[in-house]
Amino acid sequence: MKKPSVIIGKKQIIMTCLTLMLAAAVYINYSTAPDIKGNNDAVNVANTEDTMNYGDTEFVNAQPEPVAVSSDDYFAQARLDKMNNRDEAVQTLQTMIGGGDVSDDEMVVNAIDAVEVSKLIESEGTIESLVKAQGFEDCVAYLDGETAKVVVKTEGLDKAQAASIKEIILGESEVSVENIRIFEVK
Repeated sequence: MKKPSVIIGKKQIIMTCLTLMLAAAVYINYSTAPDIKGNNDAVNVANTEDTMNYGDTEFVNAQPEPVAVSSDDYFAQARLDKMNNRDEAVQTLQTMIGGGDVSDDEMVVNAIDAVEVSKLIESEGTIESLVKAQGFEDCVAYLDGETAKVVVKTEGLDKAQAASIKEIILGESEVSVENIRIFEVK
């Protein structure tokens, strides 16, 4: 009797690696996310614009109409939206990689894009963990390769705290200083 031969191709190896990296990123995000609790504090978002100098930060307080959303609900919704957007991007990339009529060059480009998305997810999780380790109650980071946006839960953000958050972002990503934005939620 003849044994069936098992052939593992490049596509299967790439798909397996991408799936494992996605699973690891989802697990890390899930394990580092705090429990969702209800709180009736009003959300007040203040934009922190940075100037060309690294340590200088100019605070601008806009007074939008108060919204009856708690800050914990804001962070929970932000995490959910971010996870849904990332899942859609990964699913699109997997569909493109799994498609039968894709050339080898397109396959390589799609695999590189998938690895970059995975690295961004991992960097966001690391930034969130490090910012929380600085003493902030909650944090959500958004990276897209060129810009970084960080939302922190705090009663007041001073220049030293903003500088430490910028330092964390610069250490974990390739984003330039002028493309970093920090927002605070009370």
